[in-house]
Amino acid sequence: FADLDADISSMGSSPNGLNINDGVGSTHPEALAAFVLEKKADVGLAFDGDGDRVIAIDEIGQIVDGDKIMFICAKYLREQGLLNSNTIVSTVMSNLGFYKGLKELNIEDVQTAVGDRYVVEAMREGNFNLGGEQSGHIIFLDHNTTGDGLLSGIQLINVMKATGKKLSELASEMKTFPQKLENIRVSDKNHVADNPKVSKVISEVEAEMAGNGRVLVRPSGTEPLVRVMVEAASKEETDEYCERISAVVRAEMALND
Repeated sequence: FADLDADISSMGSSPNGLNINDGVGSTHPEALAAFVLEKKADVGLAFDGDGDRVIAIDEIGQIVDGDKIMFICAKYLREQGLLNSNTIVSTVMSNLGFYKGLKELNIEDVQTAVGDRYVVEAMREGNFNLGGEQSGHIIFLDHNTTGDGLLSGIQLINVMKATGKKLSELASEMKTFPQKLENIRVSDKNHVADNPKVSKVISEVEAEMAGNGRVLVRPSGTEPLVRVMVEAASKEETDEYCERISAVVRAEMALND
C-alpha cells in the first residue's frame, strides 16, 4: 500500500508468537474501528494471523464484513463486464441481505458448504472468478487461487477509487439482516436433520417468517456441535426465533456433562 502512495498507519503489527489475533485482526475488528476514527482514515483493513482474510472498516467506523466486500466487488465487476457468467460463489452462512442484494442486481449466486475450499472448488467447476465467505476469505480467481487479505483489500480500494465513493456509501447499498448464531454441544450432531421435534420448530419459525428471514441448523464440520443460525427482519425477532429453536435442540440433543 505504501508503494501505491497510500498514507499508512498500522496497529497490532508487532507479533511475538503469542499475540496473534489477540484482541486485533479480522476476528476483533472493533479495535481497528476505533483506530480508523482516531486517525481520520478513509478505510481500515483488518487481517487475520495468516493473512488470508480481511474485514474492512469504513471512514465512520462501521464494520464491512466479507459479504459486503464481495457484494461491492461483484457489483463493480459486473458493471465492468468482468464477472464471469454474472455469478458469485458464497457459502450458506452469507447474510440473507447479501442474496437479496444480488438478486436486485441480477447477479446469480452459487452456494456451497462452509469453508473456502468448497468455494474454490465450485469456482473452478463453474469457471467463476469471484467467491468467498462472510468471515473475509475472498477469492479473486483471476489473480490468485486462494484467499489473500492484501489482494482483497486492494480490490476493495480499487472500487472506491474507480467510483469515487466512500466505503460507507458502497457498503450501504447492501442491507444486512440481523443474524444470530448459537453453538450447542450435543451427543450426536449427525442426527439433527432427522429429529422430528427440531424439524417441527424449524418449520413453525419459517412459516412465521413468511420469506422475510432464514433458518440454518447444521452440524459443525469439526466439533461436537450443532450450529443454529437465524436471520430475521428485526433483532428482536432474530433473538426470539434463535432461542426458540436452540431450546428444542438443547432439550432433544444436548450433551449431558
